Amino acid sequence: MITTVSKSLAQQIVSTVHDICGHDINFINKKGIIFASTDEHRIGTFHEIGKEAADTQKTIEVRENDSYKGTNFGVNIPVTHNGLLIAVIGISGNPDDVRSFAHLAERITRLLIREQELGGTAHTLSEKKRFLLNALTSESLDMPEYVLAALKDFHINENLSKRIIIIHTIAADPSFTLFSVENKIIRLFDRLNIHLFCDYYPDRFIALADDQTIIENITVLKSFSDDNRKILQTGIGCAATIYQLHSSYRTAHIALENASIEGVSLSLFDDLTLEIILSSVPENNRDEYLSKVLSGLSPEDILLLRTYYEEGQSLSQTCKRLFLHKNTLQYKLNRIHRICGFNPRDFKDAVILYLAVRMQKR
Repeated sequence: MITTVSKSLAQQIVSTVHDICGHDINFINKKGIIFASTDEHRIGTFHEIGKEAADTQKTIEVRENDSYKGTNFGVNIPVTHNGLLIAVIGISGNPDDVRSFAHLAERITRLLIREQELGGTAHTLSEKKRFLLNALTSESLDMPEYVLAALKDFHINENLSKRIIIIHTIAADPSFTLFSVENKIIRLFDRLNIHLFCDYYPDRFIALADDQTIIENITVLKSFSDDNRKILQTGIGCAATIYQLHSSYRTAHIALENASIEGVSLSLFDDLTLEIILSSVPENNRDEYLSKVLSGLSPEDILLLRTYYEEGQSLSQTCKRLFLHKNTLQYKLNRIHRICGFNPRDFKDAVILYLAVRMQKR
């Protein structure tokens, strides 16, 4: 089992990522010593915050006003494999600007380590999963005999209805690494006995599950997504036969898009109604519609409209949620009418505004 990354490999990675982003990058060992860097003068020196990140195995971001020995402001992210620390990657710069590059370097490192360790057998298994999912979610099922044989290898009953699950990792919380996110997802699939899944770089997990498994464990999936709402969102497609899984795959994307628009952690296609129509609107048409209907309205105005329609246009309930006096709410609704030309309280105009609010991501 690999427990370290070689100096030559680390140097290759820092040089490659540096070519992409232009920022200095360091590889730091568990003792806090830099052993590979885009700045050769720093190799062999002590990196205090790198040592702290290694000890805690948590991502640490350093701002300009922080003070650490041998440390510039930037992001320091631990790289772990099989629960063991491999190294800490430090990248210099404003954390908001360089965070994505730190995650890229971490991802590249783990992929290369995994490639070295697994070798041909496990690599073949991973590729087999990917091929199988690609085949099952395509419009036409190629090589059906091979696919059915492969399903048996993964102990999947071809005669039961299935659903496709798509998990989108958003990693908005910088303290989470891709490794920790993937571990959470894999543990969930193990718990639900979901054997066929694959990660699609850089931010998707796709899995195949029995319809019955989803129905019986929807509260588990919802709870998991809610608990991890800062780092992932989940879309679950409609139930389908093995030969119609492209439909479940397509509707899983619709459900995932709805989760993003509504700001929820999990969306099940079965629960969608109007969203099915809205998902078919081309993006350029959607942008034009939003620009025409919501032009001039502030985020506060849109929040007010969203709340007003969620409360069934009840003035009293909207006032209660937004802590507004009834006269103030009526003034704001009239003001929205004056700005955009659509009256939130008129049925026809309300439909136009409601659709716009539903189209816009939270």
